Amino acid sequence: MLKIWGRLTSVNVQKVIWCADELGLDFERIEAGGLYGVVNSPEYRAMNPNGLVPVIDDSGFVLWESNAIVRYLATKYGADSLWPSDVQVRADADRWMDWQAVSLNPAIGPAFIQLIRTLPEKRDVAIIENARIEAEKKLGILDAHLASREYVAGLRFTMGDIPLGCSVDRWFKLPLARESHPHVERWYAALRERKGAAQVVGLGLA
Repeated sequence: MLKIWGRLTSVNVQKVIWCADELGLDFERIEAGGLYGVVNSPEYRAMNPNGLVPVIDDSGFVLWESNAIVRYLATKYGADSLWPSDVQVRADADRWMDWQAVSLNPAIGPAFIQLIRTLPEKRDVAIIENARIEAEKKLGILDAHLASREYVAGLRFTMGDIPLGCSVDRWFKLPLARESHPHVERWYAALRERKGAAQVVGLGLA
């Protein structure tokens, strides 16, 4: 059985859980990271020397890095669904997965840390506002892209929607004022209806 190490409050773990649920896979999730510890144990560091979550073990194959795990699961278990057979559609999905990791998530992250993980009296309003401005710029890019397509890679839901969906879900749950991005909002509403998204969109922020 597929094993997944990581706490569900981690956006990176959420990607993997959503992907596995989307594919209908049986898996065991083992709490790790944050308050659960585990990640500094010798056994865990032997699997992932970075000491981060998530990590998977799929019948003896150990893999870390959340987007790599999503790609792996999509390739092995989701041929021509999450993993598009058309190489250009697949590259498009792949591109937006990388964009989530290097552009959108870093823009949202500081606001999340300040508003959710920092005591109110220690929050820095300048960091929050700067993060909000940067996140809105990135969401404007995504909104323009989604204006002409149902999902990030075209007409069908693919692996590319999962990491973005996790980040946007986190963004919409933050207690701050947001600009309107109608195409992102339409796309996000469709994602929330998917059975695979249930564990992610049903969570609060922690």
